[in-house]
Amino acid sequence: MCINFTPSTKTGLGYFDVSSNPLAEWEGETWQDYDAPFIMHDARGQRQALLGQYSMIPKSKIAPGVKRFSTMNARAETLGALRSYAPSWQTGKLCLVPMQHFFEPNYENGVAERWRIGLKDTTDFAVAGLFKEWPEADGSVSYSFTQITINADEHPLMSRFHKPGEEKRSLVIVPPEDFDEWLSCRDPEFARAFLRPYPAEHMVTEIAPKEKVVKAAKPKKPTIILPTTMDLFD
Repeated sequence: MCINFTPSTKTGLGYFDVSSNPLAEWEGETWQDYDAPFIMHDARGQRQALLGQYSMIPKSKIAPGVKRFSTMNARAETLGALRSYAPSWQTGKLCLVPMQHFFEPNYENGVAERWRIGLKDTTDFAVAGLFKEWPEADGSVSYSFTQITINADEHPLMSRFHKPGEEKRSLVIVPPEDFDEWLSCRDPEFARAFLRPYPAEHMVTEIAPKEKVVKAAKPKKPTIILPTTMDLFD
């Protein structure tokens, strides 16, 4: 599963031809409960970028004393049955999560190494997600979102990540030509047709160096210094 990614920047959101762009800022890397952009269709069927918390059920929405569980990733096999995801899946609250990279652990050297995955021919891309609306006390609405994952045991690239012996999983990268069809889909059975592996030959990966902590006014996670891209498929 993916628990960390580099979201698109405000400028990068232009790649997705959104009709509106969030006014607030967001962090350079996204972790659980961080605000990050997601894309949905507005009432006119136009792509709209909003900010939401990364976790279908954010910590702020969990009642005191209730044990928390991770909702950063929704498994394609069970999202129609689990209470955390089923309402959004059944009512077509589908979204795109715009990003530049996502991170996964690789154990090929015997220890966990942090690798990042992106696409070969574009800086920004989007993965399939679900969003949820939260009515607030002041009458406003806030949002949260999750990413959808599929089995990747046979994928040439994504099968290289996670602990040996564990099931391999991958985010669902949505091709640009499918953006609007995915966002407008209201039939959960038809929506499953979009949940397919992305061709490995169009993806790139690289080993991220060890995390280096940089003091900041609002430290949340270590800043990651990224190396030169290495295309494993050249």
